[in-house]
Amino acid sequence: MLPFSQLDAVRAVFARQILALANASENKRLEQAFASIARERFLGADQWQILTPWNGYTALQENDPALIYQDVVIGLDPERGVNNGSPVLHARWMNAMQPKAGEIVAHIGAGAGYYTSILAQLVGPTGKVLAVECDEKLAARLEINLAAAANIEVIRADGASQPECPVDAVYVNYGVARPAGRWLENLRPAGRLVLPLGVPQMHATLRVRVVRHGIGLMVTRKNTGFAAMSLGEASFLFAHGLLPRPDADIDALRKSLATGQDRRIRSLIWRKNASGSAWFEGQDWALSFDEPA
Repeated sequence: MLPFSQLDAVRAVFARQILALANASENKRLEQAFASIARERFLGADQWQILTPWNGYTALQENDPALIYQDVVIGLDPERGVNNGSPVLHARWMNAMQPKAGEIVAHIGAGAGYYTSILAQLVGPTGKVLAVECDEKLAARLEINLAAAANIEVIRADGASQPECPVDAVYVNYGVARPAGRWLENLRPAGRLVLPLGVPQMHATLRVRVVRHGIGLMVTRKNTGFAAMSLGEASFLFAHGLLPRPDADIDALRKSLATGQDRRIRSLIWRKNASGSAWFEGQDWALSFDEPA
């Protein structure tokens, strides 16, 4: 196992590689955040397992930190499909969301806290991250892992109930078929929401629901409404809890995802019907090809 000084060098190379794969090499603040946070601190003491496309979860022979500084998904609770997800995906999304020093970010579905810590590095000591987790086991790990972080507040709550205060950004890490009202309505002007949008289906081998072939969606609050854009394909565990899932909306979203036209999304319409050309139209919200108006 590598000594700490060599691990620092491994993290630095890892950060450069991840940012390059995410097409975000110019974002030096994000590169430094990935280089400075020790991923192994958030993976637990049990034998680490990497999720592979050909053999499911594969146990590592030893918990060697040098093996996890690459774009791999690592099981936090493999029996439930709970993972420490793809660093490249998160680098792409954080680069799009652009957390700034001094901002308040709500991290919904914070898991064990690795990506929470990267967000906290980006907002700095004058900013704050609200780390929201409803799962009792994960929330307990989260509190231990983040106990020393002065700019992180851990909140044990259903993600759809948060944030309770205005924030600059909301970063959601579980799949949903619609945004929660508080995620949009508590965004400050120019605030950003990033979430995995898709329809639920049962996992092939686990008794859990997942989003497959969904998309990452970023919404930005404008004076004229909500701008929106697709961040490309995404796969996550699907939400459970307070967030409603109307069957008609899910059927319509499934058809919209099948069109492959998500790159044309330009706005989100909230609490009213779409008046122009819509990629998706639900009961009280829509994603439109038109600019926000």
